[in-house]
Amino acid sequence: MMHGPLPDHFDPPFPVTGNPLVAALERALAFCNNVIVVLAAIALIAACVILSYSVATRSLFHSATYWQDEAAVFLLVGATFLTAAYVQGQRGHIGIEAFVGLLSPMVNRVRLWLVDVASFAFCAFFAWKSWTLTHEAWVDGQVSNSMWSPPLAIPYALMAAGMTLLCAQIFLQILIPLTRKPSSDKARP
Repeated sequence: MMHGPLPDHFDPPFPVTGNPLVAALERALAFCNNVIVVLAAIALIAACVILSYSVATRSLFHSATYWQDEAAVFLLVGATFLTAAYVQGQRGHIGIEAFVGLLSPMVNRVRLWLVDVASFAFCAFFAWKSWTLTHEAWVDGQVSNSMWSPPLAIPYALMAAGMTLLCAQIFLQILIPLTRKPSSDKARP
């Protein structure tokens, strides 16, 4: 099921009646994505508070805070990568649509499906590399070069988890048209 204000040519090519397992996975991922969006909003507010605190303490008290930049970056990395699946579910990522108006609705659906397959391949590779980077940082005990020295496994794990969720979202978007039966009662242009 696609969400958000989409043009008619992005309507699913098949009716909603499909595989119950796929529908359950889709609902579970949508719920997970909605929870993550709320947590990401809190993380963005926390990053703003942390950076504002840093500016205030530096200017008012001439006191250096050495942890705030990395804490804000960790929060922003988590918010960015973990919400990517939500944005994909809304079809909100930037795309080049120069040919959309020139192609028929069926060709556009096939084009969108092929883009999803290519995106899945890239994101799956990115997720795999992110998990290997997380593992290396954890095993080697890698920390940042700052005075605070937080473990680098934290932002790497956030990045890997976000890319994994994005892969799950894209995989569902690939799977849904393949598991639904064509509608005979609804005429499509």
